[in-house]
Parts: sequence; structure tokens; C-alpha cells
Amino acid sequence: MDVTQLRAQARRHLGPHFTRKDTWASDFPVFVRGEGSYLIDTEGRRHLDGLAGLFCVNMGHGRADIAKAAADQVGTLAYASNWGSAHTPAIEAATLLAGLAPGDLGTTFFVNSGSEAVETALKFARQYHRSQGQPERTKIISRDMAYHGTTIGALSVTGLAKIKEPFGPLMPGVRHVPNTLGLLGDCGPAAELDCVTAIERVILEEGPETIAALFAEPVQNGRGALVPPKGYWPALRALCDKYGILLVSDEVICSFGRLGHWFGYGVTGVVPDLVTFAKGSTSGYAPLGGVIVREKLVTELYDSPKGGVFTHGATWGGHPVATAVAVANLTAMRDEKVLDNVLAEGPELFAALNSLKSAHRCVKDVRGTGFFYAIELMADRDSGRELTETESLKVLREVLPEAFRRTGVILRGDDRGATMLMISPPLVADREVLTELLHGVDEMLNDVEKAVQP
Repeated sequence: MDVTQLRAQARRHLGPHFTRKDTWASDFPVFVRGEGSYLIDTEGRRHLDGLAGLFCVNMGHGRADIAKAAADQVGTLAYASNWGSAHTPAIEAATLLAGLAPGDLGTTFFVNSGSEAVETALKFARQYHRSQGQPERTKIISRDMAYHGTTIGALSVTGLAKIKEPFGPLMPGVRHVPNTLGLLGDCGPAAELDCVTAIERVILEEGPETIAALFAEPVQNGRGALVPPKGYWPALRALCDKYGILLVSDEVICSFGRLGHWFGYGVTGVVPDLVTFAKGSTSGYAPLGGVIVREKLVTELYDSPKGGVFTHGATWGGHPVATAVAVANLTAMRDEKVLDNVLAEGPELFAALNSLKSAHRCVKDVRGTGFFYAIELMADRDSGRELTETESLKVLREVLPEAFRRTGVILRGDDRGATMLMISPPLVADREVLTELLHGVDEMLNDVEKAVQP
């Protein structure tokens, strides 16, 4: 079957995710194979996967060892639930995660995706407080422009109006506070920063006794790879401890090496109460997500007369094949010291991206750490002219998609609060691959400057 026929069948029968009609009508690539940091389409063309799928293919494509782990598990035990019983792959995966996670984060509830992980954290927070005699603690605090998922609860916590609007009214009792945009490094006492004092104001406005949890990413994806300033996360921890609020670190993107560490703790220095994860846990080889919870909280919920059971579950949660893949993936990541590659190459990648900033008038800012970056675009840095709405749409819908096709480097244009280019290569990408990626980014920025006058 040729690619024209495949595209026609996709347009008729396959529902695309977050895809505009005009994009679906174009000659989009159809991928058939993956090798390392590359995807190969039906026509045999290699595309550098500069976004690691969707921030998830940490170990790269085409790993025979991970595929074998899945095949072996299918042939041994294709399915068993974790409802009143357990199976070996889920036990091994949970034990491995407990050894990698900081502090007493030691109990994992498995689900199937990042959105489900956030839903699980929401439900655990509410039921935990209810079990402790505080059923009025149902409200949630999260940050402006933060993305936490697409299911109704996770979407309610999300701080992006554009993707929420078609589905309202959403879950009540969610307040959004300022993010850390524009703050980096040592900005003075963190407790005095507006983005921190605003949280305490919201807590007091709503009533501390009504707040269940505070959700935040170690490096916020929405609004473009926002690295927190010094002391920010300790300040969050202090506020949550002061008012009895659970601190949830949403690490669906940030965990398993994306920032050069197993978990956000390596950047924040703070042990949260719950950690949500998904993407990198299996490097995209199988659907898996979950929540890692402090063991003390799990014990308190189960031992409470009003608890006894966490009333939550899913048919596929902790699926034998998915958890077997997670064990193979994380073991390979550990044994091959993949995080060391991120720690070594990440600063070099950041420096190279900053050199592109000085070479291109259309670059306003470069943010991020590890293998996770955003390039914020503007019309002309020298004059301070921002892109108009028309120019932004042209860049996002015409210039960048064509540049991705022409260069063979796949990245992501982003319009959440600004016009941005997101960069997130596989963690196994070596210097040669990263050099190719940087050449592609350079050409993309040239294309933007040709399309947008100063």
C-alpha cells in the first residue's frame, strides 16, 4: 500500500490527536520504523526525532532488548490484574521505582497515562484527607499555563484556557497561581517572591482547611521549559507543611532522566508527597503511568477507620507487559548510565542553543535544562518587536511545519502563551545527533527570519 492510500485511509478512519483539519489534509509523514534517535517513513526517509516522540522515547527507537522483554512477557503471562492479587512484573517495577525515588516515596499505583496519573493523584489527595477526618479538603492549587492532562479532572488542574474552553464547566475548586516565568537562579528570598506569596494568599482566601493539594512540575512545560528559581521548591514544601496540604510533583515529562536525574528531586532538592509519572518510564514502548506516594500517607489512609482501601483502579493499571517493559527500560537506562549522558551533554546543548540566540534576531529567549528546552520567538530582538497574531500563526502553521519536513528534524511548535519551538531529544542522543539537531534548529530560525520582517 502506497503512502497516498495510507493517508487517505487515515483521514477517513483514524482520529488524530490535537491536529488541525488543514494539517490532516496535508502530506503528513507515515512512520513505519524507528532506529535510535530517528524515525523512518514509508518512503524510507530518516527523520531526527528531536522531541523524543512526545517527550517519552528516552532510550531511543528500536531497542531489541526492550522489545524482547515485552514479547517474553506476552508469552508467559499476558494479563492479570492487581485487584486483590499481584503479578511479578508489577512487583518488580514498583520495587525498582521505590529504590530510585527519593525519601520515603515507596508505594506506586500504576495506571496507563500521564492524565490518568494526575487523576489518581487528585483522587488520592481527596480520599486521604477524608480518611484523616478532613473531608472539606477538596480544592486544588496549580500554576498558570501549566499542562496536567486531558481527562476532566486533570484538565481542570491544567492552566491553559484554550484547551479547557470546549469542555466547561469543569471540576470546581481549582485555583491557579502565577508561574515562575522570568525568574531564574538566585532571585532573593524565595518566600518573598510574588509567585510564592500569591500561593499563600490563595490558601488564606479559600481557607487552608479546604485545600487538598498543590500541583507543580519541577520544570514547567506549558509556557516553555520554566526552570524554577533558587529556593522556590523549598518554599512550596514549607507552605504545604504549614497548612497541611499535599505537595504533588507532576513529573510526567520530567522524570526518568529528562532533566538528568531519575526524578525532579535532582533539580528541586525537595521530596514531595506524591510524584506522577508516565512517558519515560517505558520510553514509549508500552503505555504506563502511575503515582508514587510516600509510604506514611498510604499507611495512614489504609489504617484509618474511614479508609481501609484506596477506592481507585483500572483494568490495565500495572499491566504485566507494560510493567515488564518498564523494568527492562529503567534497568537498561541505569546500566548504560544514560543519565550521565544528559548531565554531560545537556550544558553543551544549552550553550549551543544560546549561541543560536545571539545569531538570530527572532530568538527572544532560550530556557530549560538537561535535554528539555524551549526557544521563544519574536519578530526582532533588537527593536523589541513581538510577533503579531498573524505572524505567529504563519510561523506555527506554515513556516515551522515546512522546516520540519525540509530539514528532516522533528520538533514542536508551541503557542501556549508565546510562539515557541520545543526541543527534547532522546536521552541516548550523542554529540553527532545533537549537532545534526542544532543544524536543523539553525535552519528553522533562518526560515522564521525570512518569513517575518524586523
